[in-house]
Amino acid sequence: MALFQCQFFAETLGVQATMNVILPQRRGRPPEGGHPVLYLLHGNSDDHTIWLRRTSVERYAEARNLAVVMPAVNRSYYTDMAYGPNYWTFVSEELPETAQSFFPIAERREGRFVAGLSMGGYGAFKLALRHPDRFAAAASLSGALDVHRMWDIREADMKLIFGKRSRIRGSDDDLFALARKRVEEGATLPKLYQCCGTEDFLYQDNVRFRAHAEELGCELSYREEAGDHEWAYWDRNIERVIQWLPLP
Repeated sequence: MALFQCQFFAETLGVQATMNVILPQRRGRPPEGGHPVLYLLHGNSDDHTIWLRRTSVERYAEARNLAVVMPAVNRSYYTDMAYGPNYWTFVSEELPETAQSFFPIAERREGRFVAGLSMGGYGAFKLALRHPDRFAAAASLSGALDVHRMWDIREADMKLIFGKRSRIRGSDDDLFALARKRVEEGATLPKLYQCCGTEDFLYQDNVRFRAHAEELGCELSYREEAGDHEWAYWDRNIERVIQWLPLP
């Protein structure tokens, strides 16, 4: 695998942005349509380097000839912030366009996937449910899937991101409402993978989202086991996610 550490100017943020990219290393031309790609999102206290520092994601991706794009989005919850930059527009529009212009990665739905942990799990499901036409599958590891309840845990962050708590409920930032909206529209949803440790402080939120998705009839693979909000758990499960991805 080849590792690229990429700095570029992000027009939607108005500042220099950063992403790490790992690509399958092969002689000759890349496969037609580009390498299948996983957009891999970090959590609330991390950045674009964390997956490479704390897991063996490069080794797991190599086994499946999978490219991985890992952007930095600070403490944004992958949202156009009420009092901050437009990180949703960045991660949903500018980032993939920029990555595709720099690297030979897939642009078509069947070769594009998204996953993340904690805050990144929320971001992954939001990308998949807002743009089901762009991703074949999405995975959440210990996801912060109920941002309305996260207001009770991280109120200062939530005020900067969403402005008012009342803005969340029923909006496209509310994953419960967003999933229902897409099902009622008859959209073809990506395959979803969700996991959470039973000792995690986000466990009950994950149980409730699983029940909601199952009630809606979403195609959801769910896994739970003993584990907390920590890297040993996420390293095991990102390997499982990569093995699960329906690569073309």
